[in-house]
Amino acid sequence: MDQTHAAGSSSAQSEPLVVVAAAVVQDGRLLVVSKKAAPEVFYLPGGKPDADEGARETLMREFEEELGVQPLDPRFLVDVEAVAALEGVPMRMTVFQARLSGTPLPAAELARMRWVSGREKGLHLAPAVRDHVLPLLRQRGVLAA
Repeated sequence: MDQTHAAGSSSAQSEPLVVVAAAVVQDGRLLVVSKKAAPEVFYLPGGKPDADEGARETLMREFEEELGVQPLDPRFLVDVEAVAALEGVPMRMTVFQARLSGTPLPAAELARMRWVSGREKGLHLAPAVRDHVLPLLRQRGVLAA
């Protein structure tokens, strides 16, 4: 589709970054996390699939590694195309809506986690969350005002 790159260009990225994430909402607040590499930027918990790993398997592995919990009853919410907040490249993020098996605690490369309405002053959300996921969750009436 992208015809701006010359054939054989080694710097061209033809496929978007693939990410699987979950929107977890409790008491009208969305769970967001930040990485140690950029602790000021918050995004949905999840990550990139390993080779031959399906979306749900990716979600289970990433939640266990990063938060020490499992996503319960993950249901497809939306596919989002946006620019990845940390990598600055095109991204395709499959988002599920899920509950948690217990109390999450940040681990691995995560720096912090927060429960947010999305309207907090000074909160720096990844573009995919800010522009796509939050409006959808608000439209569905699951986020606090």
